Amino acid sequence: MITRRDLIIGSALSVGLSHVVSGAESLAAENSGSELFALPGKRPLIRRTFRPPNYETPESYFREAFTPNDAFFVRYHSSNIPEADPRTWRLNVHGASAQRRLSLSIEDLQRNFPRVSVAAVNQCSGNRRSLANPRVPGVQWGRGAMGNALWGGVRLSDVLRAAGVGPDALEVIFAASDKPVMPKTPAFEKSLPIDYALAEHALIAFEMNSEPLPRWHGAPARLVVPGWTATYWVKHLDEIRIEPQAFDNFWMKTAYRLPAGLYPGAAFRSQETAETQPITEIVVNSMVTSHRNGDRLQRKAPTEVSGWAWDGGSGIAAVEVSADAGKSWRKAKLGEDLGRFAWRGFRWQVDTAKAGPVRLWVRATSRSGAKQAETYIANASGFHHNAIQVLSLEVA
Repeated sequence: MITRRDLIIGSALSVGLSHVVSGAESLAAENSGSELFALPGKRPLIRRTFRPPNYETPESYFREAFTPNDAFFVRYHSSNIPEADPRTWRLNVHGASAQRRLSLSIEDLQRNFPRVSVAAVNQCSGNRRSLANPRVPGVQWGRGAMGNALWGGVRLSDVLRAAGVGPDALEVIFAASDKPVMPKTPAFEKSLPIDYALAEHALIAFEMNSEPLPRWHGAPARLVVPGWTATYWVKHLDEIRIEPQAFDNFWMKTAYRLPAGLYPGAAFRSQETAETQPITEIVVNSMVTSHRNGDRLQRKAPTEVSGWAWDGGSGIAAVEVSADAGKSWRKAKLGEDLGRFAWRGFRWQVDTAKAGPVRLWVRATSRSGAKQAETYIANASGFHHNAIQVLSLEVA
């Protein structure tokens, strides 16, 4: 049953989303055919769905090393978005493989555990789904269901060890306070294999780009799983369970899965079957952000194209550009290395000596040796779209 509280939340969203934000004309031109709305506290973003709120970052906001909090994409499976009071919020840690039960406040986390930070790309598994051919169901994201941020908090492993990890522990389950409105809708809960949960880079984060975590990004605390797709980055985290068996729920056993062997990536053995496996690591990818298809370049004027490349955590080894449909490739110049889980900038000088069309193919290679796919690898959910970008420009 929909409660009065649900209706109030829906009304609050409607107030923030009932009109196209004034002053967004240039963004509207950039994202022709897309509606731009501003959630409370947000810049105008591309609306993909209203309830639940799913909003995409316009590509013009990807020209900074760290995506601004108020321009960062928003992804929810439920329209019941909590607004927890940090003074009363508690993180409960327990489970059959936990040796003791913990109930931690934000102050407990900040005071009792070492503070750490990690620069990492947060990318929806279905980023670029709208580019899939043939079309597949799901939120029709363009290129902006992602962002790069500096996440601050405490190591998940430190909290798990404080609870005591039993020798039979197999998975760690994460639950959130953004519960579904309808009682038959499965609550959004995810699990991680115990070895990854104990790795040093997974965080319980309460800061984003050196500011308190915003409501639309999981306040007061969320899971940060660097290198893995955003489905594991549970927002509004309020419960962690350490368990000796594989977690059996809709979001692990049915959703966010791929045909077995379709993509290489980090193993999640306890959740794999002979037919399918859960999506895990982000695949190597790149994106030009300085120019859009159809841009006109001045003849003989120095011109650079630039953008970002990223992968699941091995880091970017090279970005290459081809001006002859992939027959030959030249290396772009890489920018500062912000960390192996962050994206890395690149730039490349365009030859503008002659008037006419210029078609640039751009591909990234990770330090693991993985290269972007020449074409999209089709799958029923439109996941992992990392086909080489082709940018069409005109020199005049």
